Amino acid sequence: MNEDNDFNRDYNRHEEDEDKQREDNQGQFNFPNNNNNFRNIALIVGAIILSLILFQTLFNSPANQDEISYTEFLRQVESGRISEVTIKGGLINGVYQGGGEFVTRGPPESVDYLPELRDQGVKITYEEASESNWFFSLLISLLPVLLIIGLWVFMMRRMQGNNALNFGESQANLVNKEFSEVTFDDFAGVEEVKEEVQEIVEYLKNPERFKKLGAEVPKGMILVGAPGTGKTLLSRAIAGEAEVPFYQTSGSNFVEMFVGVGASRVRNMFEKAKENAPSIIFIDELDAIGRKRGAGLGGGHDEREQTLNELLSEMDGFDPNEGVIILAATNRPDVLDPALLRPGRFDRKITVPTPDINGREEILKVHTKDKKLAEDINLDVLARRTPGFVGADLENLANEAALLAGRKGKDIVEMNDFEESIDRVIAGVKRKGMAISDEEKEKIAYHESGHAIIGKLLPNADPVHKISIIPRSNGALGFTLQLPLEEKFLVSKSELLDKLTTLLAGRTAEELIYNEVTTGAQDDFEKSTDIAKRMVVQYGMSDKLGPINLGRENGNVFLGEEIVKSNEHSEEVSSLVDKEIRKIVEGCHEKAKDILNHNKEVLKKLAEELIEVEELEGDQLEEILDQAALPAGYSPATGNS
Repeated sequence: MNEDNDFNRDYNRHEEDEDKQREDNQGQFNFPNNNNNFRNIALIVGAIILSLILFQTLFNSPANQDEISYTEFLRQVESGRISEVTIKGGLINGVYQGGGEFVTRGPPESVDYLPELRDQGVKITYEEASESNWFFSLLISLLPVLLIIGLWVFMMRRMQGNNALNFGESQANLVNKEFSEVTFDDFAGVEEVKEEVQEIVEYLKNPERFKKLGAEVPKGMILVGAPGTGKTLLSRAIAGEAEVPFYQTSGSNFVEMFVGVGASRVRNMFEKAKENAPSIIFIDELDAIGRKRGAGLGGGHDEREQTLNELLSEMDGFDPNEGVIILAATNRPDVLDPALLRPGRFDRKITVPTPDINGREEILKVHTKDKKLAEDINLDVLARRTPGFVGADLENLANEAALLAGRKGKDIVEMNDFEESIDRVIAGVKRKGMAISDEEKEKIAYHESGHAIIGKLLPNADPVHKISIIPRSNGALGFTLQLPLEEKFLVSKSELLDKLTTLLAGRTAEELIYNEVTTGAQDDFEKSTDIAKRMVVQYGMSDKLGPINLGRENGNVFLGEEIVKSNEHSEEVSSLVDKEIRKIVEGCHEKAKDILNHNKEVLKKLAEELIEVEELEGDQLEEILDQAALPAGYSPATGNS
């Protein structure tokens, strides 16, 4: 019993603490109060019900009254069936001789029926018509309009908070240090980026140390990087580390259906930040309002451009903007207006890159610190197996591994769970129930075996790690996983040629075994053609065209390529580009054919083993691939035999 009382006291105290925390959070973050919304709904519904009751009372007859025509009323008078009438303007209420009530409307000036009523001894009562009926009649007629206005006010309150007309008020949330659990320790993988951002926090904590040297803090910093690299996470870490007010908003919050709202919200946001200076404003997805002005089919001065103009003015306009640091994030820096990126506005452009192998290992440590891991977990191996993964991918990887372990009923997460989760992230979920005929399964096995043998033998190709012919949810019927031994930042021509040869090896294996081709190499062709095209028009790797760049990496940021495309090169150059691309692809195709012809028996053995077990990796895969060899006279330097 005492234990129950203690539990109840603790539970009540916990509930009180949670209520207090919710109130503090609402005041801190300026979230709309849902209770006010329910109160508004109740008031509107109550007003509608009251109006209907009022209408029923004033203008409708009681339920037991029979409304008759004026002609019928005169007929009843002549018949002597009426015992009592009450005349009120043009409204006549009466009672029949045998009981029952009626109501009718007639001209007030008509008195033709009165003498006959008096002769019959009918009780007659007069009441003066109330002038207020005109008011209520007008009120009832305006009721639909009032209801529409009330609904509009209610919707505006839901959209804008408690004030129905505060369209121009900033939607930025104030985040104090106490309400952000993320710190710089949670951001790993790119230490140099973290050091640059920490400088701002240090300046805000100890500005005198910089001011005595004559240094000024940058007015703005923009974080640029691919999606998932941690730009928003880094801003949350700044909010958790900085001891100044931190205003967080998104670029889309400034754009509304009403003209001038975006510019007004920008002014309001900077006013709040200046009142609490020094402070930080963080704008996520800056490209939503920061795109180049005057672009597009119509150009013009639209609402988005007004918002951008106001932002430019507030950041570095006529009036000095002191004590407010602007932090922004975007993954589309190519579409931003140049005026945003000049010194005095966004002084620093910080690129948040894709993490290297060491960075991926550090990120995995962050995302696995709260998970129960088996002793066989090797984060270094996982980091090597995940080239190109960004922070969001690695977080998803760790979570997928934990989910897989839980689905299997395990108490800890093992290495094979991570291996399987990597395959799920790269290739998709296994579709073991997909019905594939034995003939198609055999063709898929030869296709993937061709990739694996070429990838194993070519000196500049990435080593083969795994082969699978199990269909995946992304549409792939099989895949060959190749992993680089080390991070590469420059790619040579021989490496690109070996990659092209490996891509074309699947189609080549089908040709050798079946003397016909299938549609399974579509994705390989897309990748190989793109690589060959870039070699010719961008990388200057064509002997005939020489070291020139004919490519066009980015088109117009608002118009489709079909609209802005123009003939930048002569027909002769375009024709030569096509011939060089074809020459590279066909050369790699011939190399793949020569190597696979030389290793036809190994190709068959690998395909048969793959059909039996469906997946090959590790020693079992290496044992078969070690039997393959390059043709005699093959030159690794040139790739020619």
